[in-house]
Amino acid sequence: MKKFFAIIACALLVTAAGCQKKAEAPAADANSHAAETAPAAPAADSAAPAPAADPNAAAPVAPAADPNAAAAPGVTPGPGDVAPDTLTIPENATKTASGLAILKSKVNDAGKAIQSNDLVQVNYKGWTLDGRRFDASEDHGGPATFSPDQLIAGMKEALLLAKEGESFRAWIPENLAYQGQPGAPAGTLVFDFEILKIVTPVMPPKDIPADAVKLDGGLAYRIVSTKEGAPQVGEKDLVTLNFAGWKQDTGKLFHSTLSEGQPLTAPVNTFFDGWKKVLPSVHEGDVFQTWIPQEMGIAPQGGDGMDGMLIFEVTVESVTKLPDAPADVAAAPADAEKTASGLASKQLQAGTGTVHPTAKSIVQVNYTGWTTNGEMFDSSIIHGEPAVFPLGNVIAGWTEGVQLMVEGEKRRFWIPEELAYKGQPGAPAGMLVFDVELLQILGELPENPALPPEIGAAVQAGVEQAQAEAAAAPAEAAPAPAEAAPAPAEAAPAPAAN
Repeated sequence: MKKFFAIIACALLVTAAGCQKKAEAPAADANSHAAETAPAAPAADSAAPAPAADPNAAAPVAPAADPNAAAAPGVTPGPGDVAPDTLTIPENATKTASGLAILKSKVNDAGKAIQSNDLVQVNYKGWTLDGRRFDASEDHGGPATFSPDQLIAGMKEALLLAKEGESFRAWIPENLAYQGQPGAPAGTLVFDFEILKIVTPVMPPKDIPADAVKLDGGLAYRIVSTKEGAPQVGEKDLVTLNFAGWKQDTGKLFHSTLSEGQPLTAPVNTFFDGWKKVLPSVHEGDVFQTWIPQEMGIAPQGGDGMDGMLIFEVTVESVTKLPDAPADVAAAPADAEKTASGLASKQLQAGTGTVHPTAKSIVQVNYTGWTTNGEMFDSSIIHGEPAVFPLGNVIAGWTEGVQLMVEGEKRRFWIPEELAYKGQPGAPAGMLVFDVELLQILGELPENPALPPEIGAAVQAGVEQAQAEAAAAPAEAAPAPAEAAPAPAEAAPAPAAN
């Protein structure tokens, strides 16, 4: 279900850089995830991924963090009515036309029936037929919250047969489960569910109410509750939001942060137009509702299941001021230090350390980056934690520049494009300006280990023998040395480069 959240949450942003993730320094190849420690932030005007055509179908999976992971030692064993290679469904289980079987262990006739687009808080455990438990809500820290519409067909059907406060066991045949998907639990699955409560948010009024504040273009909002004296949201502030969103025409809830269990954190200026226009009118702690016409919504051109007006209820959990662009962002000042490569820098705060990192060092840093027009495109503040990365895995300007620093030092860098992303599509263009604080040198990557001497000698002897045999054989029958004996790199692959 994280996939579903990522699609919707990132679609709320104009720049994918706004999606909160672990802090990452700029990679040498902005388009590559080969160095997961340091991918680049997209350009400020890059489009965010659109949501799936049917957002609720974007993640038709059960709540399993790792379907291939074996149950940890000491976990609850499989239920007694699941045995290897057999499946015994009790006679008193309810069987449906689809092949699902369900047996309730706790009945609550007075409970509220679950609807397909409800958000339901549950405890669950899942087993394969060999008794191996492959997932459980307790493995993820507690109850899970999700909508039946997000789940595999058998789980959805089972939940729609249950009520709030009930517990049941479901036997889900493979055609209603993962249908042989690679990496997913195979065969018939058995789940135990405890329905704790229905937590579906209540949709705001379908039509814009009279007390709403009307803005240009049909955009409107109203504040449901406010926190006196709280800071107002700025146009470039970092905000943390909990929200639920509905389609006005159908009344369908298309996403809520409740189902992910975590809020959305991003700079205001990375959201779609409707949110960008409304958020600067509210404060930290406010709960507000907003009616957003399609032209200012997630899919202004229509399609992607986001046609028509969207309605949101949003809680502003926190507001963080992001660093302003420095006054000298457009060009390095005359007193900046310059290196032969064209890198310019200026110390902002002296360090406390005495050792400089090397190109092989692993470092921990805080940073913020701007283009020369003052547009911030990335910051460790956005990601909520410092970045950690091997210094040799980032753009050349970082590799060179951070080696000038010691622990505790803050320095500003003006990195020319040839030492940054070199015009790579989707990466920040032109000269880039970074403020970097070197927090800690964590160690160094090990050298590439050499081939053991005995292997290297054997490879060399094999090549020499093949060459000698080829030279002695008739020319027309002699294979090339590479065919008769593989080159050393083929016979014994060298270790990967750093």
